[in-house]
Amino acid sequence: MKPKLTATLAAAALCWLPALAQQQGVTRSEILIGTIQDLSGPLAGYGKQARNGMQLRIDEANEQGGIHGRKLRLAVEDDGYDPKKAVLAAQKLVNQDKIFIMAGHIGTAQNMAAMPVQFDKNVVNFFPITAAREMYEPLHRLKYSFAATYYDQVRIALPKMVKDKGARKVCTIYQDDDFGLEVQRGAEAGLKTIGMEVAEKTTFKRGATDFSSQVARMKASGCDLVVLGTIIRETIGTIAEARKTGFNPTFLGSSAAYTDLIHKLGGKAMDGLYATMTVQHPYLDEASQPIRFWAAKYKTRFNEDPTVFSVYGYMIIDAFVQAARKAGPNLTTETFVKTMDTMSFPADMFGGAPSSFTATKRLGSDLSRLSQIKDGKWVVVSDYVKP
Repeated sequence: MKPKLTATLAAAALCWLPALAQQQGVTRSEILIGTIQDLSGPLAGYGKQARNGMQLRIDEANEQGGIHGRKLRLAVEDDGYDPKKAVLAAQKLVNQDKIFIMAGHIGTAQNMAAMPVQFDKNVVNFFPITAAREMYEPLHRLKYSFAATYYDQVRIALPKMVKDKGARKVCTIYQDDDFGLEVQRGAEAGLKTIGMEVAEKTTFKRGATDFSSQVARMKASGCDLVVLGTIIRETIGTIAEARKTGFNPTFLGSSAAYTDLIHKLGGKAMDGLYATMTVQHPYLDEASQPIRFWAAKYKTRFNEDPTVFSVYGYMIIDAFVQAARKAGPNLTTETFVKTMDTMSFPADMFGGAPSSFTATKRLGSDLSRLSQIKDGKWVVVSDYVKP
């Protein structure tokens, strides 16, 4: 009888642990989160800050006992803002490291390249740091996005700015990839609502450093408002070249250009730039007490002040922690997705708008607002506007 009893107990033990044994990235003691950042390329300033913000929230969660007894661990890969390297990074994280979830991957083209690798292994793409529509469209059970799209940001802000500034000719300069095209399409759609068209379209390749020919074309066209499908150095380079040549239109960027690096690196010439945004940069001399307390922890941990991309990273992991806790001890892709489809997140201390998700709504919030650089600082100049 003993052999039969032993076999019965063994079978019962196997039945008791099916999800735990099969769920990639989740063990009895750990949940493995993957992220792909640019740590060595043109967006290294963003990528390092986002990674640090993510790590800070993970440290906090682990200090509080983790999630149902499991500690969080962050596996980070660098893609240098190169879609081909993003595929290799995703393959390593998904197939070798065997992450549970991909969180906060930065870059539009990079996410587009990596998502098929993830989806083949049932790995959620959670809150990528890009505001492209493809991060939630077409609807896919493994896609969740948190940021109002570049397309909607520009589509909504541009017509009002044309009216307020009395602009007669609008030009665009944009990165020749998925990100830049989203900004360009948003500009075209916004102008169409007021019976206008883009007067001059100029592009540049990812990684470009010289924008003299594009600026010369826009100046020759007499444009008095320029939409920027640019990020860090392209924003600075375009505006600096324009100022040098006496070309001073109104400049409007997307949330991709909303960073303190613009005025820190570009100096006085950046004053006047507008950008759409969804979360405020945490200037510590004017922040609330909770933000100052958070920033002190960040600086102690990383020996630098936090930025808006630090906030993005922190809030991405915070949302994951909330959803994973609600999903319960039996954490699987299926239980996580089912839980996320019921989640609502209130407005946060950083000025972010409330967000919510359902099985058919995978963009948390479509709200954005305008900021402008005044005297070397971003200043909020509008309320949130809904598309």
